[in-house]
Formats: sequence, C-alpha cells, structure tokens
Amino acid sequence: MWKQFAGAAALILASWAAQAQGTPAEAASSAATAEQELGRQISALGWLKPGTTGSVANKAAFKASEKYTFLGATDTDKFLQLNGNPPPGNSYTIAPVQGSWFGILSFADEGYIKDDEQIDAAALLKQLKEQNVASNERKRQQGYPTMTLEGWAIPPRYDSSSKRLEWGTRFISDADKQPVVNVSTRILGRSGYTSAVLVTSPATLDADLADFKSALKDYDYVSGEKYSEWKQGDKVAAIGLGALVVGGAAAVASSKGGLKGILLAIAAGGAAVWAGIKKLFGRKS
Repeated sequence: MWKQFAGAAALILASWAAQAQGTPAEAASSAATAEQELGRQISALGWLKPGTTGSVANKAAFKASEKYTFLGATDTDKFLQLNGNPPPGNSYTIAPVQGSWFGILSFADEGYIKDDEQIDAAALLKQLKEQNVASNERKRQQGYPTMTLEGWAIPPRYDSSSKRLEWGTRFISDADKQPVVNVSTRILGRSGYTSAVLVTSPATLDADLADFKSALKDYDYVSGEKYSEWKQGDKVAAIGLGALVVGGAAAVASSKGGLKGILLAIAAGGAAVWAGIKKLFGRKS
C-alpha cells in the first residue's frame, strides 16, 4: 500500500524564529544562512541528467529531460526529510528544472483495479477529514508539524481513456496558517497503481498542475505492466477508485519554509543542481 508522508510547511520558519533572538539584521542573516544550507544539501542529491531514465519499483520509468528531473528512492527520502517530512521509503521525486512545485511518485502492488465505480466526493471528503484528525495526533506525538484538511481543491475525477484518477486537497498549516495544496493522481497499471502527488501552493495551482501533467507524459509503465495488458488469471485488487482517494489524500507532503518553491538549474554537462530557493510568497515581516 502507498506509504504516507506528513506535512511540515512551517519547519524552516520555526527554525528562523528560534534564531531570531538578536537584531533584525542578525535574524535576516540567520535566515539567509539557513536557506543557503538547505539549497546546498538539496543540490548534492542525485538528480538525473537529461536523457537518463529512472526506474519506479521496476514497474515504470521516468525519463529526465531539459525540463524535468528525477530522484531515486534513497535520495527522495533525504529530499522529503529536508522539506520537513518523515521518509516514506520506496518513493520517487520528479521536479521541474525551473519551477515552483515537486511531485512524489510511488507504486502500490495491489493488483488490477476495476475502474467502473461511481465516486461520491462528499462521502470521501468526510472520511478524509476524520483521517486527518487522527493523522495529526500521530504527527504531534512524533514531533512533526500538523496540517488541517479544509476541503477539495479539485473534486475526484477519473479519465477512462488515460486510466488516471485525479483529485486535489487543500490544507492549512497549523503553525503559520499558510495554505498548501496537494494534487494526487493515480495511474492504473496491470499489477497495481502509481501514486503521483503534486505539492504546490494555491496561488500557482493551475499553472503548476498543467506543468505536472506535462511532466507525467515522461512517465509510463514498462512493457508487460500497462493497464491494457491485463489478462485472465492476473491478480485483481479488492479495492476500487474511491478507496484510492481515501487511502491517499489524507497524507500530505509540503515544501519547506511556507512553500518557498523549488528552483532547479541545469549546470554544465547537464547535471541538475540547486540554483537557490525561489520565494513564492516572500518572507513574513
């Protein structure tokens, strides 16, 4: 089953606040230093060069390009920890070379999922809010910041031609009241499904969602794992489309620092490195 990862949008802001015991100039300097260190650590991760391909659980592949790059499972754990999220394991990152979002991919070996179920968005949202309350309690016990689910950013919708289920959830950080939007996509395959979660801000949702969908064009199941290749005798999942929403949308990943976005650049030789952190909202006064 797809592993969950918690939200922590205010983590670096809390760090800055703890350091801001001196003058405003000292506080600004400490914040800048923390931001530079975050960028340095992220730049050291194993971002794929354009033209190279990353495997997702040996079921699917993502081809890095001049526009989009990729992290394997080990580096994704490190990346999510740097962004204030507990490492999920067996997850993968896609990100634009120039942009303000990131996406997390993982594969669930649940079997072939029949796609003939009708989706009740209101009932699903009620379940998700109940799960969010319980999830936040666990996060508090583990020392992670919490986020409250407010509602749909995009109600669940299924595209039968592409075999993709999509929905968006809107959260508020309990620490600093910053909004976070996660858009989740489930890509059905022969032996299970891929979870693809977009992490972005409400202010840039439309543009980032379009870019995210463009990036997913470089993602596909390998031969023998496509939804259309299912045959009699293959494992059939015990869950339907609604269960995919309830099992996934209650978990939220956030980018660190009140959603200061990702800014990647292609360096000499095609290696992807961090050029810095693009501020989406600007620092609070």
